[in-house]
Amino acid sequence: MSICKFPRGLPPIFLPVLFFGVAILIGAILLHQPISLAHTEISWTNALFTATSAACVTGLTVVDTGTCFSRFGQTVIMILIQLGGLGIMTFTSLAFYLVRQQVSLTDKIAVGQALIPHNRFALGDFLKTMFLGTILIEGLGGLALYTLAPAGSFNWFSALFHSISAFCNAGFSLNSNSLVPWRGNWPVNLIIMFLIICGGLGFSVLIEMRGVFLARIKFSHRGRKRALSWYAGIVIKTSLLLIVVGWAAIFMAEFIGFHRQMPLGDALLSSLFQSVTCRTAGFNSMDIHNMTNVSLFVMVILMFIGGAPGSCAGGIKVTTFRTIYAFITSQLKGRRRARIGKFAIEKSAINNALILLVLSVLIIFTATLILSITEGGDLPHPQTRGQVFEILFETVSAFGTVGLSTGLTPHLSLAGKWLITALMFIGRLGPLVFLASIKAMRKEEFFELPEEDILIG
Repeated sequence: MSICKFPRGLPPIFLPVLFFGVAILIGAILLHQPISLAHTEISWTNALFTATSAACVTGLTVVDTGTCFSRFGQTVIMILIQLGGLGIMTFTSLAFYLVRQQVSLTDKIAVGQALIPHNRFALGDFLKTMFLGTILIEGLGGLALYTLAPAGSFNWFSALFHSISAFCNAGFSLNSNSLVPWRGNWPVNLIIMFLIICGGLGFSVLIEMRGVFLARIKFSHRGRKRALSWYAGIVIKTSLLLIVVGWAAIFMAEFIGFHRQMPLGDALLSSLFQSVTCRTAGFNSMDIHNMTNVSLFVMVILMFIGGAPGSCAGGIKVTTFRTIYAFITSQLKGRRRARIGKFAIEKSAINNALILLVLSVLIIFTATLILSITEGGDLPHPQTRGQVFEILFETVSAFGTVGLSTGLTPHLSLAGKWLITALMFIGRLGPLVFLASIKAMRKEEFFELPEEDILIG
């Protein structure tokens, strides 16, 4: 019996949509129960919003996680974050594999499309390594936070919660002002940044880096070396480039252009942390509401790009960004093929990247327009000055499953909350399902139409 046996004709890639939907629904029901709440009740809309934000590892909140929810409610959120980070489909396939030592072909296809850039892989070994590696990284991260943070900063539960939230790029915090109290604390910042980067690189890249590291240790005395694959190299180099560029831009905008008084070390650390967390993590060590427009604009770009495919991060992904950049540069230089390093990029990958970019932009601008209507569309411009940019920031944050906010989220109207809820769900699963659907719908044509030139620009 396969776990994929439900409505015939439905591609296996739609399984994550079903399981994410069920997890969100169950999470919303649990979060609405009195046992999950500390003092006051919350509406069904707020419970659904929180469950969606946790399962989609976004981090946007309409209520304070640390004070509104009890330990039970916070545990529910933590479990939703873990399930969302690893993927409901992955957990299900792993459970079936461990129990029966076999998984159906359709399950392999579904998990393969969701996690790694190719379909040739040993599912059992991959899932076990991924699961155990995730638990190990999160456990060590929680232990490091508990022992290295200032005394009284994190208890065991808080340390584990923040470790899971960081590795899964969720951005949920039990503190009302996120990580602002530890803005100048190097151990806390470095631990959280390490977890965010690991979670944003993708499971296949992490496993490959582990293999390369072990191979180099094993064969170091023989002079043999094993290099990373072309794909892993693109992910790592592009991610590092975006982090460094974002770090420099935020530092110059905040601590040079804005003349903010802060020790140089704290300024450099805060800028670096904010650049890293824009990779869809959602933590903040600076007051987002009081940052300059230049910094916020840079953060919008970083949030839109996101992390790597198959990772806990959202966005259009670094590989999409790198592919589009390679295509543009090849066109400007008159090259017939777009290339990265020693390899040319397949035309189908370029087409997918361009279509994903266009549709993502359309979704964001449509959502921004609707939110502009629901959040003060009947007011004149002088009364809503600057709100459009805040809405755009919120929209990109939701679509990229980031979780950063200028403070607009708790004040959203009922319609606005439902729209952001849908946007978080679309941002987490939309690009994956969309690209898989395009691949399934494509049909090869055995004819060509006559060409005609058209004026452009």
